[in-house]
Amino acid sequence: MFTRTRQYQFSIPKELLRYRLVGNHITIHRRDFTVLENEQSISITPTIENESGRTTLPITQVELKDDGNKTEMVITSTMHTIEAGAQMLIMLFCVFFLAASLILLYVGQDIMITVSLCSISFLVFIFFLIRLQLGYFDYVRKIRSYVKHTGDEITTDVRKQLFKHKA
Repeated sequence: MFTRTRQYQFSIPKELLRYRLVGNHITIHRRDFTVLENEQSISITPTIENESGRTTLPITQVELKDDGNKTEMVITSTMHTIEAGAQMLIMLFCVFFLAASLILLYVGQDIMITVSLCSISFLVFIFFLIRLQLGYFDYVRKIRSYVKHTGDEITTDVRKQLFKHKA
């Protein structure tokens, strides 16, 4: 539910892209992420040396596949399992309150309690979604845009070097 996947395609060799990405650092909202090589893929993980606040941070895997003269890049961002469990509990709380309000409307036929429980459920859920969009999903978007932008820069540099040698 909290996993996001995106594909990009670059017209440069896979190894050149890997070589230029690995070892970089990304700073997003004063948090540092490190690009590391992890077996056959690239991993972008948060550096937790100076953790100053508790936020949900993504773990991003970048898989590179050769496709002829092109490289297909698949970026997958996931949430830690423990943190995803806490997020699921909040969502279950909202669903439980919504179901309880509907049951109370059917059984007790008390509109005031039903509206109160529905309102609490929707307010918690909206607050939860806004917080996720400003936190976790913002990190995911910015990491993805960094990788895409860096891949485009690498492709442009390689093309400039190729045209230099041809001229």
